[in-house]
Amino acid sequence: MSSPEYYIGIMSGTSLDGIDLAIIECDQNQLSTFHTQFSLFPDDLQRALAELTLAESWDPDHYYRIETELTQTYANAVQTALASSQLTAADITAIGCHGQTVRHRAYATPAYTVQMINGSLLSELTQSTVITDFRRRDMAAGGQGAPLAPAFHYAALSEIHPHAAVLNLGGIANLTIWNQDQLTGFDTGPANGLMDAWMQSRFGKPRDDGGDQARQGQVSQELLEQLSKHPYLQLSAPKSTGREEFNLNWLESQLEDHQNVSDQDVLTTLAEFTATTIAQSLKEKTPSHLYVCGGGVRNLYVLERLQQLVPKTIIAPTSEVGIDPDFMEAIAFAWIARQTIHLQPGNQPSVTGARGPRILGAIYPR
Repeated sequence: MSSPEYYIGIMSGTSLDGIDLAIIECDQNQLSTFHTQFSLFPDDLQRALAELTLAESWDPDHYYRIETELTQTYANAVQTALASSQLTAADITAIGCHGQTVRHRAYATPAYTVQMINGSLLSELTQSTVITDFRRRDMAAGGQGAPLAPAFHYAALSEIHPHAAVLNLGGIANLTIWNQDQLTGFDTGPANGLMDAWMQSRFGKPRDDGGDQARQGQVSQELLEQLSKHPYLQLSAPKSTGREEFNLNWLESQLEDHQNVSDQDVLTTLAEFTATTIAQSLKEKTPSHLYVCGGGVRNLYVLERLQQLVPKTIIAPTSEVGIDPDFMEAIAFAWIARQTIHLQPGNQPSVTGARGPRILGAIYPR
């Protein structure tokens, strides 16, 4: 009998709140979560990453200083996780580190995506095999490079429910829907990103915990209609988006003709915007169950509104099917790392639009 393999998945998303890390144990085709951990970004690193994401251009020296600091922060998270789980670097088959997306331009010519991470340095600091740069292989094959997590969602959950969906509520909302062997997945639009930015800008709080603040306001139908005209929302899948499209600067530009809407009502309208864009995406392929993960699983107001908009679908957190909603994406990138090590594809062409299945990532051996 072969020994189990351990993989570490590291994800820091567009919400820029910190680092999700998961260690998974793989024994034959059985996967289980061995350890999970969240680490906040240092304030100065969080600010620097937010600025880089929206900057029109980058100074190379500044970029690589931030990349080095980010990589060291990832390495610190790995060391903490190993100590907490009583594993050593020698026990880890590979680390799958997504890196921090600072650009994702799937519709540019040529299309490109940039995830900030120094794989060589992370391998040196952790004394582990590291796999990074997952998205560009899919893009090279004509795909969007995103979303990638649907391949894992389908592998992990399709046997539990033949027609269901997974909704990840991070900075951006992305949706995976399957019906038997038919699989689609795409970014529906903003999730926490705009609401968090508005809370920080107008209320001095990092987020709307529980959706309690949004619950107190009224939806501005005129503003909602304005937001819903964003060109991305008119595109058909496969499609993907990011902070380049949906950010505070864009929101401020949309508010120029709606200055009579209070800060409170803007927040409520943003929550409605998130719920309605997701509901519209579910309209054609209404699944029996929708399993929610990501930080937005705590925004009860958005989830209540979504349930009202899609009453025929049962909405529940992914914990109901044994996957911690806070660590779904970290687990997914640990799984993709395993796929790469075993020379198996990590993308789903029906989701990304790639010409075919591809083995993802660049490998930095220990």
